[in-house]
Amino acid sequence: MFKKGKVKNLPRHVAIIMDGNGRWAKKRFLPRKLGHKAGAEAVRRAVEYAVEVGLECLTLYAFSSENWKRPKDEIDALMRLLLDFLHKELSNLLDKNIILKIIGDLSDFPEDLQRELADAQNQTHKNNGMTLCIALGYGGQDEILMAVNNLIDAGVKKITKESLESGLYTSELPPLDLLIRTSGEQRVSNFLLWQVAYSEFWFTSVLWPDFDKKEFEKALVDFGKRQRRYGDV
Repeated sequence: MFKKGKVKNLPRHVAIIMDGNGRWAKKRFLPRKLGHKAGAEAVRRAVEYAVEVGLECLTLYAFSSENWKRPKDEIDALMRLLLDFLHKELSNLLDKNIILKIIGDLSDFPEDLQRELADAQNQTHKNNGMTLCIALGYGGQDEILMAVNNLIDAGVKKITKESLESGLYTSELPPLDLLIRTSGEQRVSNFLLWQVAYSEFWFTSVLWPDFDKKEFEKALVDFGKRQRRYGDV
């Protein structure tokens, strides 16, 4: 059970690069798709915990624009897993008052999955609890280019920080406070490139399927000990 006394300053918005499903499966001589299935269980734990501690927003990097380079059978398994997750978890999102928001380019996703994602967002948009933001077909560079091109198309002659931010997928979300990455890798992998400008980073060697509430708490406790100066002294 999370003890708020351990944390001096709870972040409003946490994002997670959920890395290590394939390595988790390889260590157990299992197919990669079973690693992704175990990773889906870790998603459930993370969402449950985020609600428990009172985060305003949790953003999860589920499928990047570069992930289309993976083998077709793995991509197909991921799409089925996502569809299954929606079917099983929509009632929980409604019960827990969670708002579902999808960011990224869904144009190459299966049409039935696009419909299910749109329906889940529509069903939860009147909720007023935590926002669960899932990045699908997402690339940080693409997001920035999209925002710039939309402003140009709208006839904006001078792009400002504020106008660009208003065109990002995350414009309605709280500023990103903490970025977590699992599996020991220490890079952002084209994720939320604009938003991480003053975010805190926390890396763990734990593979994503093994990421549990205790590990999540470690990240929050560590965040609470940091002094965020935003360029000031």
